[in-house]
Amino acid sequence: MKLKNLMLASTAAIACTIGATAQAAPKGFENCVSEPIAQFDGTVVDAALATPELSTLVDVVVAAGLADALNDAENITVYAPTNDAFAAIPGDILGAIAGDEALLTSVLLYHVSPGSKDPRAFIPPVRHNTLLEQKVYFSYFDGEARVNNAAVNCSGVRTSNGIVWLIDSVLLPAL
Repeated sequence: MKLKNLMLASTAAIACTIGATAQAAPKGFENCVSEPIAQFDGTVVDAALATPELSTLVDVVVAAGLADALNDAENITVYAPTNDAFAAIPGDILGAIAGDEALLTSVLLYHVSPGSKDPRAFIPPVRHNTLLEQKVYFSYFDGEARVNNAAVNCSGVRTSNGIVWLIDSVLLPAL
């Protein structure tokens, strides 16, 4: 099955919400939760292209051949590791991931969930499916919203086909 068809089938098959109820933010994090989500005129890929802090992510998405699939997907949430997040991975490990298209594709699909998710709005920890069909976990730690162990930037960006959240770490799936 083509990757694009897999992504679209996964998006259609998985419910958009888990049924968790948003509660009050932890003390000291209230301003982040109330920060509005910015609007961007374009797709999630267009938003990444327009964000200098995501140039490494754009490079690996293109290398994996996922740009068109992400442009065509509807109602997705992307947890977008910044350039600094990629730079924190030891070079030999990053090289191994980038050099194996199947592994790179798995890592990238782990950064995308079907539906519109706001990791700032879930307490206690909640898990969500990804397009890799593994779960990521939303929680709070040290006053920050987290996706797994990655801190989430307070500002999300809503695009024509989803929402993008900048995170400070690359998420690695169980393989």
